[in-house]
Amino acid sequence: QVHLVESGGGLVQPGDSLRLSCTASGDNLRIWSMGWYRQAAGKQRELVAAILSGVVPNYADSAKGRFTISAREGENAMDLQMDSLRPEDTAVYYCHADLADEGGNNTRDERWGQGNLVTVSS
Repeated sequence: QVHLVESGGGLVQPGDSLRLSCTASGDNLRIWSMGWYRQAAGKQRELVAAILSGVVPNYADSAKGRFTISAREGENAMDLQMDSLRPEDTAVYYCHADLADEGGNNTRDERWGQGNLVTVSS
């Protein structure tokens, strides 16, 4: 089985920075893409940032210029550096992964982390 374990999160003030990390583990693990989603209270889950094949990043408009997603080379892991945090960034952040087959193709078999609460408040 494939598992995603997250770390980071917590309570910060507006303008502060925070770093989230996610590590995937499991047998015959092949990752096609990894990313972060978030869900604020009363809202739908939305994409924050994703990285494809460990190289190509994709950001939501709300994250551009403030958040940086990076894959750790040689590890099935990634980080999300969040700078200039705003109260509207308050949400539960979920790590997400799409698994790949032996040919490196997206199987559309996805996994989710347990979610980490990020609260931005003064």
